[in-house]
Amino acid sequence: MKFISPSVHSLIDYLLVVFLLTSPTSFGFTGFLAGFTYVLGAIHLLLTISTNYKLGVLKFIPLSVHSGIELMVGVILIVLAYTLFSHSPDGKLFYVILGTVILLTWLFTDYRGLHYKTVKAA
Repeated sequence: MKFISPSVHSLIDYLLVVFLLTSPTSFGFTGFLAGFTYVLGAIHLLLTISTNYKLGVLKFIPLSVHSGIELMVGVILIVLAYTLFSHSPDGKLFYVILGTVILLTWLFTDYRGLHYKTVKAA
């Protein structure tokens, strides 16, 4: 039941970047938690613009690689919530929810793209 197309996924990725870059201010994060969230947003922006899908800019990362990275990131963020951010209730909750949302997005995205044609770099 993969109902998220690669085109929609590319839009979700940009929305995630905006969410990550605005979260420290919106949720009152400070210190390491804020810095980590900003860095994660910047890294996700680099992944998003580099992926070979509709809204990708550089298009050198195959969608299959993007998929694998997101799977790993989702799992790692949940692990970090219970280790690195275990002392911060806000950080722990934020990263458990974020990791879960990333995993659900990964689960429901049609990375093979039955309705997706490979985007060729210009």
